[in-house]
Parts: sequence; structure tokens; C-alpha cells
Amino acid sequence: MAEPRHTIVSGIQPSGPLHIANYAGAVRNWVELQEKYDCLYFIADYHQMSGDYDPRANRRLVLELAADLLAAGLDPKRCTLFVQSDVPEHTELFWILNTVTPIAELERMTQFKDKSRRQAQNVNAGLFEYPVLQAADILIYFSDRVPVGRDQVQHVELAR
Repeated sequence: MAEPRHTIVSGIQPSGPLHIANYAGAVRNWVELQEKYDCLYFIADYHQMSGDYDPRANRRLVLELAADLLAAGLDPKRCTLFVQSDVPEHTELFWILNTVTPIAELERMTQFKDKSRRQAQNVNAGLFEYPVLQAADILIYFSDRVPVGRDQVQHVELAR
């Protein structure tokens, strides 16, 4: 009997054109993983809103990033590519998780501290609660594999 395939979920913010660091850090890995796993990759437009966000540019950035990801090798026959805001269950689960997540857990997140220093003019609740939304992104699909950068490891721990 064949072993069940693992489910991978990972997202990328539509902050601008795909660049070499995106490719080397995540997308190249995604292309390889789609051959072995059930992969769900999403354009994290809700996460983008926690930073310097221009709503007028958002749709264009989402479409450009989708085109870049397909050009980089993501194959819709081998993976699922979607836009986070097209799936309302992300924010529904996010809300539920917010009601049970201790504020102390969020206060210890180093990425919030780092980003709030870098974007001092825009320190918002979305930035503070970013890890809870990321936990919802993971848990909603019962993912058992989550490829992330070092800066996201604390957030994945929250999902556990």
C-alpha cells in the first residue's frame, strides 16, 4: 500500500516582483516539493496588509506575483496556487484562534519587535497578530509540513 502524501502549505506576500532572494529562499524549494507532496501555495495578501500596504496596488501585485510564480515553475497540475483572501475560512479560523491565544505568546515574538522598529509609523494590530493568522493558514489545511524561513519559525511553533 502506498504511503500517504504529506501536505505542505506555504505563502508569499505580494510585496513586489519576484526577486532572486524569493526564488533562492522559497520558490525553488516549492518547485521541487510539488513533485513529492500535496502542495498548497498561496499569495498572502492578508499578511501583506500588516506592513506598508497600498490597497490600490494590491490587485496588480497579486496578479504579477501569480504570473511570476507560474513562470518560475509552479505547475497548477502538481500544486494548488491561490490567493489567501479568496478563502474566507482563513480569517474565520484566525478569529477563533485569536480568542484563545495568550497575548504573552504574541509579545515574545521577535519578528514583531523587529518589524515594529522598521515600520515605526505603521505598528498595527495586524502586525502583532500576524503569527495567529499564519497559524490559521497552516491549521486550516491540516498541513504536516511547513517550509518557512528562520524568521518564521516562532510563528510555526505557535501553530503547534
